[in-house]
Amino acid sequence: MKSGFSFFMTRQQLIEQINRKESLLCVGLDTDIKKIPGPVLRNNDPVFEFNKQIIDATIDYAVAYKPNLAFYEALGSRGWESLEKTVEYLPDDVFVIADAKRGDIGNTSNLYAKAFFEKMNFDAITIAPYMGKDSVTPFLKFEDKWVILLALTSNEGSADFQIQKIDKSEHRLFEEVLLKGAEWATRDELMFVVGATKADHLVKIRTLVPDYFLLIPGVGAQGGSLDEVCKNGLNQDFGLLINSSRGIIYSSAESDFAFAAKKAAAQLQGEMKQCLDKYM
Repeated sequence: MKSGFSFFMTRQQLIEQINRKESLLCVGLDTDIKKIPGPVLRNNDPVFEFNKQIIDATIDYAVAYKPNLAFYEALGSRGWESLEKTVEYLPDDVFVIADAKRGDIGNTSNLYAKAFFEKMNFDAITIAPYMGKDSVTPFLKFEDKWVILLALTSNEGSADFQIQKIDKSEHRLFEEVLLKGAEWATRDELMFVVGATKADHLVKIRTLVPDYFLLIPGVGAQGGSLDEVCKNGLNQDFGLLINSSRGIIYSSAESDFAFAAKKAAAQLQGEMKQCLDKYM
């Protein structure tokens, strides 16, 4: 159970966990109540019960879990209760990410940081850096917690801003995010989001931030190539957390959903092991 002290207090412990499980897998808990099988819906807290069964089924293969907060916030206070119970249920030896995509400044960011790091004991939070350094630094004040900056996302709209060249600069906007982020925080407290569908950029990204961990969504349902991501993105310390959400938690819409999730997680972990053997 998640205690007051998370297992992942250091980068080295994260690396050791990846090495032990031979896995880079982050399971995204994008739990849509409309997709929960009927028998689970009859539970007093169907969202938590669904998450609990998914966690039990995938824990041998995953090193991280990432609840997408929108799915919980949409349910109001009951959703927040389900989220808190989910985080409490997760073992200490997995990395837990609040996929919140916050991006405000000042006291607002301070309060977001307190909410997710102190009250709910997440290990990390995703942050949109559009407002600059003062939207990020409040989260960096918390010892042994991580900020994960959105850098190059997998959606089509990322082309609107992220890959545009900056005037009088050789860099694209997402590259400036990488460089600025590396100025603001060390590899022990900061990661970057890079979509798997943008894996062709990983070679350049690794020249800019060779030692930082990257959170990679978009493998599987969104069409990203696991092999290409690993080939171009792995570093000497692994340096990758690869997220799968729909491809695991919705492997079946029937009462066997947990077994199907276990099977999907095991298959993906096996493919990750092959990539680690191949490229490390």
